[in-house]
Amino acid sequence: MRFLVTGAGGMLGRDAVEVLAGHPEHTATAVTRTQLDVTDATAVADAVAGHDVVLNAAAWTDVDRAEQDEAAATAVNGAAVAHLATACAAHGAYLLHVSTDYVFAGDADTPYPEDAPTAPVNAYGRSKLAGEQAVRRLLPDRGHVVRTAWLYGTHGRNFVTTMLGLAQQRDFLDVVDDQRGQPTWSYALAEQLVRLAEAARDGRARPGVWHGTCSGETTWYGLARAVFALHGLDPDRIRPTTSSRFPRPAPRPAYSVLRHGRWAEAGLSPLPDWHTTLTEAFTPAAPPSPWKVA
Repeated sequence: MRFLVTGAGGMLGRDAVEVLAGHPEHTATAVTRTQLDVTDATAVADAVAGHDVVLNAAAWTDVDRAEQDEAAATAVNGAAVAHLATACAAHGAYLLHVSTDYVFAGDADTPYPEDAPTAPVNAYGRSKLAGEQAVRRLLPDRGHVVRTAWLYGTHGRNFVTTMLGLAQQRDFLDVVDDQRGQPTWSYALAEQLVRLAEAARDGRARPGVWHGTCSGETTWYGLARAVFALHGLDPDRIRPTTSSRFPRPAPRPAYSVLRHGRWAEAGLSPLPDWHTTLTEAFTPAAPPSPWKVA
């Protein structure tokens, strides 16, 4: 299959390109945000032509800045996704659109199924929900929305790289212990997206919403301790605290655990437990390259 990877300069996009490079049966065209303005409908239509699958990793990801400029965030996370869906419909391509747990209110106490009611609590979540709705409205037969959360990887800034950087600067780190979610390695998600595209082509993966997070759950505090332990650092340097200690412009969902029920219908396993992929991510032989810590 011929893949178009948008947002190829970001963490997930770069991992998707690396994964596809290991699949000689597929080809990939990778475009960064400077190479393709996804808010330009004409440019998007031209880029999609000739491809079988569009993997959309392009997104506005600055949650707090979205709170200050919701229109700009929605242009990228909503209107641009509509352009992609329209182009895919015109050219007969599948669309794998990456969305977020932030479409939920975060007030549950059991994992959200794929069909749970959405109720975003911030502008970022609303902008991403607009993108989901565009896919389902404009590409009902070949549009796959894949929600993910708590992504980390070696390409770009994320919680894990931040913790490793701060470990070299501070004796102790206070990390919130009242937000629950599923740490997800971006490389593992990229592999899962390729599997989903293959299953869609073979008629095994129906369009609609899928949940692409690792299994299990923890808090940011629990993740930070695990990261320290894997690097031979003392986990007791991580101290639990509450979200109220770190007020942000955009409220965060307190509970971001997603259920993975749809993978079985496509004959695919959900992503492994977050502990497993975290360990794999830190294994020198694993792609991408080894993590760095003093």
